[in-house]
Amino acid sequence: MNPPGLDNLLTCLRFPSVSTDSTRRADVRACAEWLLGKVREMGLTGDLHDTPGHPVLVAKNKHIAGRRTVLLYAHYDVQPAEPLGEWKSPAFEPTIRDGRIYCRGATDNKGQLMAHMQGLAETLAQHADLPVNLTLLFEGEEEIGSPNLEPFLEQHRDALKCDVVAISDTGMVAPGVGTFTYGLRGIACMEAKIHGPAIDLHSGIFGGAIANPVTAIARLTATLHDAEGRVMIDGFYDGVRPVADWERKAWAELGDGDAEILELTGSPALFGEPGYTERERRWARPTAEVNGIGGGYQGEGSKTVIAREAFVKLSFRLVPDQHPDVVLERAAAHLRAHLPKGVRLEIKPGHTGMPYLMDPHSALGTAAQRALKKVFGDKTALIREGGSIPIVQAFKDVLNADTLLLGLALPDCQAHAPNENFPIENFVAGVRLNQALLTELA
Repeated sequence: MNPPGLDNLLTCLRFPSVSTDSTRRADVRACAEWLLGKVREMGLTGDLHDTPGHPVLVAKNKHIAGRRTVLLYAHYDVQPAEPLGEWKSPAFEPTIRDGRIYCRGATDNKGQLMAHMQGLAETLAQHADLPVNLTLLFEGEEEIGSPNLEPFLEQHRDALKCDVVAISDTGMVAPGVGTFTYGLRGIACMEAKIHGPAIDLHSGIFGGAIANPVTAIARLTATLHDAEGRVMIDGFYDGVRPVADWERKAWAELGDGDAEILELTGSPALFGEPGYTERERRWARPTAEVNGIGGGYQGEGSKTVIAREAFVKLSFRLVPDQHPDVVLERAAAHLRAHLPKGVRLEIKPGHTGMPYLMDPHSALGTAAQRALKKVFGDKTALIREGGSIPIVQAFKDVLNADTLLLGLALPDCQAHAPNENFPIENFVAGVRLNQALLTELA
């Protein structure tokens, strides 16, 4: 028998709410409208608010003076499912195998969102109220950098005023280990394109006489790191806050991270900035990554051509106290300074998000840890996470509220990849976590 609320999660997963795909715009809205109906069914008042992109759902219980106000954030949009051929079951038809739900969005973020929804529904059904003043804020643009949410926060600052924000959109270090993420890396993206001849050219007739854009993009990209993985952009590490001694100690006690990541990724060896463990590199050090590179003929067999252009897509994961705009400026200056001769460079900035860090030993942080222990026992971990949730720092800047990141995703959940999955036991634990968290925050 399915646990209470699981059927609702399966229904939610069937909406192909891919925010980056304009052909899915109606599906994104349909998912938001379905969630609004569920929110109203449980007794909360709520509405959808249109933005230049996808709608934002806001709902509340009756707010009573003297109670702590908690804003619960989640996102109902998902990543594209491609490549579809690598899925073992249809990407938007939830399939249960070995106690896990396989579907795009299962972990990121619908499984975690619906666990909170079920926790609220059960509490309201039992007590007709919640122990706190609650505001739900569900958006449909997280997977594209939340471009319209910060302006929405600014516009509705008074209505969204709160004491603390709670989010489950992060991970657990291992099954059964309650995990409090108190820091996130920021992000800054860009695309660099190299232009050469006006048209593709015969590589025999013209080769050796003009610069090859594909060769140039490879050479340019190679200048971003030294042989050991340090980022070579001038000033890239300026302002990077050192890892605290207590963090190094706490993270080292989480087990053999090197062995875990090799098993998880299937990589033959570790690689990265010298002087740091793999956890320190992923959670507290900045990076420059190549997310895509290409140009020229990509089909079967040979085609002796010099392409007219080539590209590279880059993302920079940032830590306190780096600023995305500064990093993008310095990265652009680096690329211009190292551009090979005979080609022209075009740079297009992408989406950005600030890094986030809070004190996990604050009163709110210790309340979150007590909630985790109620659900998971003494197996709890304090971590930062390498991923980015761009809106978290905006909650701090606009609403002056810290965010408690209490994730339910496992390391092998395949978020953003084919065969994304979410354990049913984590859904059940998330229901209990919602209830324990609101009790502790009250």
